[in-house]
Parts: sequence; C-alpha cells; structure tokens
Amino acid sequence: MKNATLRQLKVFETVARHLSYSRAAEELHLTQPAVSIQVRQLKEHAGLPLLEQLGKKIYLTPAGHEMLRHARAVIQQFRETEEALAALKGIRGGKLNVAVISAGDYFFPRLLAEFCRRHEGVTIQLTVNNREEVLHQLADNATDLAILLRPLAEGDTVVEAFAPQPQVIVAAPDHHLAGRRRIPLRVLGEEKFIVREPGSDTRISMDEAFAEHRFKPRIAMEIKSFETIKQAVMAEMGISFLSAHTIGLEVQAGMLAVLDVEGFPVVRAWHVVHRRNKRLPPVAVAFKEFLLQEGAVLIEKLTRFRAATGRHKKPA
Repeated sequence: MKNATLRQLKVFETVARHLSYSRAAEELHLTQPAVSIQVRQLKEHAGLPLLEQLGKKIYLTPAGHEMLRHARAVIQQFRETEEALAALKGIRGGKLNVAVISAGDYFFPRLLAEFCRRHEGVTIQLTVNNREEVLHQLADNATDLAILLRPLAEGDTVVEAFAPQPQVIVAAPDHHLAGRRRIPLRVLGEEKFIVREPGSDTRISMDEAFAEHRFKPRIAMEIKSFETIKQAVMAEMGISFLSAHTIGLEVQAGMLAVLDVEGFPVVRAWHVVHRRNKRLPPVAVAFKEFLLQEGAVLIEKLTRFRAATGRHKKPA
C-alpha cells in the first residue's frame, strides 16, 4: 500500500459511498473510465479485490470495507490539516468550502462573487447537489457550510435562517389561468403538475403546503432538473410549484407566468448550516456573517423577487 495515492483513496471512497461508478464520476467531474482506473490501481496496491459486481449492482468486499474505513480516516486527516493551515492564513488567502442545494445555484454564485470582491485572495470550493447529497457532505465533514431550505432535526448542527425563499405556482404565459386574480387552490385540481422528485427540498415544501390546504395535485411528471421542469411548463405540458428564485429570468422574458393563487407565495427560508463542533476556518465564519447580515437583501436584488408582495420587480 505504500504506493497508493490520496487521489486513489478519494476516488475509491466516492465509489464506495455511492456504490456506483457513474455517480462517483459525476460527483468528481471525471469520466467513468478514469474512475475505474483509479479504483483498479488501488486494488492492485491492496492485493485484494475491493469491489464485486453481482448483476448490475456493486458491493464492497470484506477488504473493501476495511479499505473504506482507513481511506476515510486518511482523508479526514488531510482535511484537518488543510483547515488548520487555512485558520493560520485568516480570511485573505483562505479557502471557503460550501455546499448548496440545486435551487440555490440560480443566485448563490453571485453571492459568492460579491463576497470574493470584498475579500481578495479567497478561493472557493462550491458543490451544488440535491438535499440528500448535501446532507451527506455535511455528515461526512466534507464541507464547512451547507445551504438548505429545510432545517435539520439533528441536535449536532447549528442552523440559522438568513433569507426568505418564496415558492410559487408557474405556468406558460398563454395558460388559461395566467392573468386571473385570486385563483382558489381547488381550481388547480384538474391541472397537470410537473414537479421535483420526492425527497428534494422543493418537493417536501410543496407536499407540506398542499397538505395544509388538503389539496392533492394531479402529478403528471417528476423531474430532477429545474431547467427541464421549466422547459416542460413553457411547452404547456403542465404547471409547477417552484422557487421564485429559480424563475426570475424566464418571468422577466415573458416565457413563464406566476399564477396569482390564493395562499401564495408560500414563504420558507434559506438556512446556513454547519456541524456544532466544527471548527470553522475564519473565511467560513466571515461568509456566514455575510449571509446573516446581507443575504436577504442581496438575494432579493439578484432574483428581482419581493417575497412580501409575491411579485417580480420590473427591470430598472
């Protein structure tokens, strides 16, 4: 094992966590053959098979379980070393490691850009993923901060709300309900809904909001991609429940319409989350304070949506 590399351990850990070469390749931004090569090289160093395939599924061998335990310990030691050195550097020259759910990627990079303009020399490691993967990163200490819509139930995390997140019903501009005022929710009972997959923050929020009104939507499609959902709505395949922060450009361009439904927008909150016992580097502490103090105002400015009125602002 003396010739095994940290890269091989990281690739193996990702494959073992997902039990999938393709999902590991997607997370690591590598090709699937490149991932397979790294795992094969590690297996050669170990002298034992680490993974076995039965049918279409991949399983860890006994040696693989042992390798995974030690790989995670080694990776964690390197993370702690990086954090200790980053703390010595302070904010300038520090590395900000943050994970955000996919609904945030429509504005979050611009928040990071504003933060970096104020703190020169900061480098960013940003991952955008679904709720499940972001929670995995948080639990595995693979990120300093996580940006989520829904607070966690666990007691070992610090969860702080920093901005409202309005959610609305959207349709194609030519939809028969577009432009109608104060639409009762029950009127949407015959409409086809195109929605996010179960387990996503947006889907959980939708289920909760509709349950409060005892409304059961007619779900026609479940799609993991916000962009695909928006395209389907534009094509008049149905309507959708989406974060107002994900549709600003389309509404401004007249490609989507926000329906004026009674009880909407439903307003949740963006939360910044970190593990309670996590020793945050100075740059992460500074970014957290930046979100708490200015996040709400900046997000409203960037997305041009005012939660209090439920309306997109016209371009200046």
